[in-house]
Parts: sequence; C-alpha cells; structure tokens
Amino acid sequence: MHKNNHKLRIGIVGAGNIVRTRHLPALKRNSDVEIVAVSNSTYESSERFCRENSLAALPMRDWAELVATPDIDIVWIGTTPYMHSAVTISALEAGKHVFCQARMSMDLAEAEEMLAASKRYPELVTMLCPPPFGLRGDLMVKKILAENYIGQPHHVRLRSFHGNYLDPDAPAHWRQKIEISGLNTLTLGIYVEVLQRWLGDIAGVFARGKIIQPLREAYNVIVPDLLTVLCSFENGAEGLLEFSGINALAEGDRLEIYGNTGTLTYDFTTDVMETGKIGDRALHVLDVPTELEGEWRVEEDFLAAVKSKGRVLPHPNFEDGLRYMRVVQAVSDSRARNEWVAVKS
Repeated sequence: MHKNNHKLRIGIVGAGNIVRTRHLPALKRNSDVEIVAVSNSTYESSERFCRENSLAALPMRDWAELVATPDIDIVWIGTTPYMHSAVTISALEAGKHVFCQARMSMDLAEAEEMLAASKRYPELVTMLCPPPFGLRGDLMVKKILAENYIGQPHHVRLRSFHGNYLDPDAPAHWRQKIEISGLNTLTLGIYVEVLQRWLGDIAGVFARGKIIQPLREAYNVIVPDLLTVLCSFENGAEGLLEFSGINALAEGDRLEIYGNTGTLTYDFTTDVMETGKIGDRALHVLDVPTELEGEWRVEEDFLAAVKSKGRVLPHPNFEDGLRYMRVVQAVSDSRARNEWVAVKS
C-alpha cells in the first residue's frame, strides 16, 4: 500500500499556525512519514508552506483534489471547524486515515455524521487533536480520583478567563464568527473534554451568555464574549463553569474539585496541582512522579495507531469528540431557550 520504502504519505489540508508550530516539528522528526501535498486557504499560501517547510510537497489549489490523490495515506486536517466534517468524510470515503484538528465540528449533527462515517470505515484510523491543557497531570488526577482520595466529588468549579476580546476596535477573531467556528464558544469544548475525561459525562446544563461588543468592523458577533454554565455530572456532582474573553488582567485557568473528604485543584497555566483532606491545615502541592507525567505525544500516538493496522486505538477518537460536542450543543440550546437542557446521550 505504501510507496517509497513504506513511508506514510501525508496530505495537509489547512496549514496554519497550529500545524506549523505544533504538529510539523514532530512529523518532521519521524523518518517513517513524508508530507507530499498541501492545500491551504490560498494556492499562494500552500506554495509558501511547501517552500518553507517541505520542498518535496506539492501545493494544491483545492482540498478535494488533495483528498482524491491516490497515493496519499493520511489526510491531516488543520483547518478551522467549518471544514472538518466535509474534509473528514471525503477523506474516509477516499480510503485515507484522518487526523483532525480540534474542535471536532460546527455542531452536534456534524459530529454525528463524522462518527458514522468513521464506523463505515473501521479499518481507517481517525483521531482528534487533544487539548494541551491538563496533559502533564492527566494520569495523576485520574489516580487521585480513582483512589477516592478526596471522596465522592460533589462540587466542581472551572474558570477560564482571558482578555483577548476586550478591544472594541479590534476586528472579530475567527473564533467569534459562528460561520467559521460553529457553536464552539471560548474554551468551552476544550475544558468539557478535560472534565469529562476526569469526572465522567455532564448530564445537563443551564447556560447564560453575553456579547459585550456585538459589532466589530461591521461584522455582527453572535458568539458570546462571556459564558456561564451550571451543569450536573452523571456522578452526581454539580458544576459551575465560567468562560470569558473580556476579563482584563485575568489570572490563569483553574479547576477546583470538592469531594466529601477533600479537595483537588489544578492550575492549567502552571500545571500545578494541590490537594488536601479534611483535617489538613491547607492544601499542599502534589509532586507528579516522572512515570505519571504526561507529555505531548499526539503525532506519535496517531502514527503508531496507523502503523498498528487497528491494534492500537488513539484518543481522543470521534466517540470522545461526540461526547464534548453534545455538551457544546446543549449549552447553545440552553442559551437560546433560557432553560435547563439535558445532554443528549
């Protein structure tokens, strides 16, 4: 199947900043792969990417042409969410493995279509890009919770604030454009993915949003600048999740999990975890043993799964993506209807 000494041949659709800075270095270090084609937003930017990063790759005008190229094994999707579903499904139908940048899709319906397509082609590997947040302490958090160190979690608080949208004269960022980003709002989907990995699924939500600056250079923004979500988890815990793009001098993103015998906190900016039990005088910093320390291995994990021919299943897969898109959809529905919405399961 693979030509050129069995190297895996990658075609990139959407070669923006995340692909260049996050994925490309690891792909270039891997001698088993080669980038053979690139389709960016314009032919000129595709040419420039190839010239600067992969001289052997062919720039292409049209992503559909790239997906249809017979000797490409993997389609690496680095576009914004509005293209994820179409490119993913086309690539699977063309017999390619798919790595897709997060967030999974524009809305729940698209996520369901992507998952259905992946199930039609079970021999092809599909993977979504995981969030970098919480990666270092992921196994440690799971261990603390699994060992019941803080008891049964009953209250969860998450805060994710930045001030990137404070300037009223700045043009709308692509994440503020619903036709590009879909229902994805601020860092909601990213942190829902992390929370559900650690605490299990969210069962219902009530959400409020506010748009501080609705008009940006004649563009009408309808994606909230500020989002507050009350939620309940299937494990019985209650959650308060706060997201903002309009908070000046905001301190780092932080999670607090309160159980009936103790507390666990995670600072996503510093990757520092603190915990304590009832009777302790204060929280203490958790030292993460080297063997439990997580790191960015996303590209290696995906390529290992492709090479394993189905023996290795990478995460997050499309099932994981669907789980967070259900919550993203429910938050949007709740805001629209101003009522509590059960998360579809």
